[in-house]
Amino acid sequence: MTGIVGSIHWQDFVDIAVIAFIVYRLLLLLVDTRAMQLVKGLLVIGLLFAIARLMQLEALSWILGRMLGVFIIAIPIVFQPEIRRMLEELGRGNIWRRRQAEERAAQLTDEITRALLFLQNKKIGAILVFQRNTGLKDIWRSAVQIGGDISQDLIVSIFWPANPLHDGAVIMDRQKIIAAACYLPLTENSNLSRWMGTRHRAALGITEVSDAMSLVVSEERGEIALTINGHLSRGLKEGQIRKLVMHFFSEAPESVATLEGVRERLGSMFSGGGNKNDEID
Repeated sequence: MTGIVGSIHWQDFVDIAVIAFIVYRLLLLLVDTRAMQLVKGLLVIGLLFAIARLMQLEALSWILGRMLGVFIIAIPIVFQPEIRRMLEELGRGNIWRRRQAEERAAQLTDEITRALLFLQNKKIGAILVFQRNTGLKDIWRSAVQIGGDISQDLIVSIFWPANPLHDGAVIMDRQKIIAAACYLPLTENSNLSRWMGTRHRAALGITEVSDAMSLVVSEERGEIALTINGHLSRGLKEGQIRKLVMHFFSEAPESVATLEGVRERLGSMFSGGGNKNDEID
């Protein structure tokens, strides 16, 4: 025992720490990709292989060992795009900046979520439009340009009833609040219930002419709704809001991925209209 301890040097701890750090950063690059699912599968098979070897299950060990060998050979072929993207990000230094970007996305998500929940609790109407790849300059250039940092205090103060800017929408991108008091195009969907109010019609309209996402606070019902790709989802909970907003700030600007998939995974009920008892503003 003394001999084993004596053979361990401080360089060994540095070596292990560096390798662990590199593996951790590489795994961060694989998050939300197909390759991450493969890594999870390999870990499960590796665990089963270790258990089989420990229990001396020779046949199962042989099969799992061959499976691991095949998977390792297939990884560079099947997941060539993901590996290429990972190496490109490594070359650009993104592997070191990803943690900072994630922390910023989490902070902005918290600011927006708390602002929406406060407005919901006070039943103060609001529309937040999240600009994505399609520019909305034609809409916000005639509004009141803000150019301010995204914060709960600023969002709440804009929509406070005594504020002249509250009657309209706020448009933001991944960096700042662009403008307030923005007037959005109303939806052209003639099949909507006549009881659907102007605020929700405007939120639907902007998502029909762009790839933007909108979150709406109803002052009548005190609920939060999502509009995207011309669809409306009402009664969002705090966890769902956080997932949507976090995805928006984590999404690469040039990404072809759509928030529509996130919308579907949330499991919300979507409605294109309603009856008189479902009146929304």
